[in-house]
Amino acid sequence: MNEVKVLIPGFAEEHDGFEKVSPSVVLIKTNETKIIVDPGFNRQAILDALDKENLITGQINFVLLTHTHLDHCALVGMFENAAILDNSDQFLQDGTIKRQDKDSLGDDIQILQTPGHDQFHCSVAIKTEDKGMVVIAGDIFWWLDGNEPNKDRASLLNLEDPYVKDQIALTESRKKILDIADYIIPGHGNIFKNYERLNK
Repeated sequence: MNEVKVLIPGFAEEHDGFEKVSPSVVLIKTNETKIIVDPGFNRQAILDALDKENLITGQINFVLLTHTHLDHCALVGMFENAAILDNSDQFLQDGTIKRQDKDSLGDDIQILQTPGHDQFHCSVAIKTEDKGMVVIAGDIFWWLDGNEPNKDRASLLNLEDPYVKDQIALTESRKKILDIADYIIPGHGNIFKNYERLNK
């Protein structure tokens, strides 16, 4: 069965005129594969996190990028054997680029098109035994530390994103995630329960 683990919790802090950030770096383990979502840019932190899982970079089969903002993708090249996935393609280590199949990552893992924060943004939906449907949402949901929203649907749909590229698309992507997710891992912030869906 699929296992989802946050290796590095995401955060975003505002300081005098700048932000200090790290994305949520997530490990997905299946019977056959190990997938890193959004490796971020703190090399030592990810090496330490992998070490705690008894993994090394060469054992990662796929690296999936929710989008290509540098805080999410700068370390993509450190996984020497991994195929790199974005919202539509696979980039292999030998220079081959091919379109993704629907079930590229397995029957219970789906890459969702979720534009808005970025026009090529995607999210990942994983069916798990312990948490039901977990969605790694990237920056479809994120907030500055200290500004964590209420977790009701209206608050999450209206969450401000100062970097939004298309507000209408972002709202639709948020609805798509809220309609299917039991748990959501935001791009910057802690994993949370989608209470309204779980209480239906």
